[in-house]
Amino acid sequence: MSMYEAIKNLNKQFEYEPKVENQERLKKFEKFVVVGMGGSHLAADIITAVNPDLDLLIHQDYGLPSVQDDRLVIASSYSGNTEEVIDAYQVAKEKKAPLAAVSVGGKLLDMAKNDNIPFVRIPNTGIQPRSAVGYMFRAPLKLMGREDDLSESRKLAGELRSADYENEGRRLAEKIRNHVPIIYSSIRNEAIAKNWRVRFHETGKIPAYYNIFPELNHNEMNSFDVVDATRPLSEKFYFIFLKDSEDHPRILKRMEITGKLYQDRGLPVEVIELEGESRLHKIFSAISLADWAAYYTAKHYGTDPEEVPMVEELKRLIA
Repeated sequence: MSMYEAIKNLNKQFEYEPKVENQERLKKFEKFVVVGMGGSHLAADIITAVNPDLDLLIHQDYGLPSVQDDRLVIASSYSGNTEEVIDAYQVAKEKKAPLAAVSVGGKLLDMAKNDNIPFVRIPNTGIQPRSAVGYMFRAPLKLMGREDDLSESRKLAGELRSADYENEGRRLAEKIRNHVPIIYSSIRNEAIAKNWRVRFHETGKIPAYYNIFPELNHNEMNSFDVVDATRPLSEKFYFIFLKDSEDHPRILKRMEITGKLYQDRGLPVEVIELEGESRLHKIFSAISLADWAAYYTAKHYGTDPEEVPMVEELKRLIA
C-alpha cells in the first residue's frame, strides 16, 4: 500500500479487531509499561492522552525501568525486530516480569510464541510504522482489557474521513515551504504535537520541533525575541499552534498572546483549531492533517514520503 493510500485509509484501521493469542496466560492488570520506539510508541502516547489517569509508563530505551509484578510489560514493535524492544523483552523475561507483545511478526513474535506469552499480531499491510497508528493503538488496549476504549475507537471507522483533510494539508505544506515547523500545543495534547513532529521528520524529511504550553512561555519563547542580530536565526521557523477549545482557559489565553507576540516580531504563525466528534476523533483528525501536510512537504522537496533510508543505513552500521 502506498503512503498516499495509507493516509487516506487511516479510518479503516479502526475496523481491526485485535485478538490475544495465549489468552489464558493473560491476567488482569491495572498498571502497565509499553516498551516501544518510533511509530510503536506514538500510539501509547495517544493512549495516555485519552486516559491521563491510566497508570502507564512508556519506555523508549534498552532495558527496563524498575517494575513490580503488578505491572504488565507490553513489548511493542511494528516490525518485531526493533533491537531496543527485543532487549527490553529479554530483560523482562529474565526478571520474570509479566510480559506481553504486539507486532506484525519478526523476532519478537517468534520469542512470544516460544515463551508462550500473550501476544497480539497486527495486520501486515506493508505500511510504515508511523502509518499504522490505528492498529498500534487498538492492539495494546486489548492486552490492557480496555474494552470501553476499543469500543469508542471503533467508531472512528465511520467517523474519521482522512481524505477531507488533504486540501488543508496541501495548503499548509505550501505555507511552511522553505521553513522549519515548530508545533505548539497544550501538555494535554502533547501526543498530537509529537505525532506532527514525527511525520514531518519521517514523511516530510525536514527538521521539525515541538514544545508545550505553559512551559515554553518560561524559556523557548525568549529565543524568538527577534532583533536584527538574531533575525537570521529565527526567520527559518514557522509556528503551528494546535488550539483546542477544551484546553484550560489560561492556556488558550497564553496561545493567543504568544501568537501575537511572535507575529509582532515578524514570525509566521498558523493556528490549527482541533475539531472532532469526540476526543479520539479530534486526535486522529489532527494526525490525518499532519500526515497530509508532511506528505505534500515531501512532494515539494522531491523526497520519498514513505521510505526512511537513513534509518536503514544506521541499522546496517550498528548491526
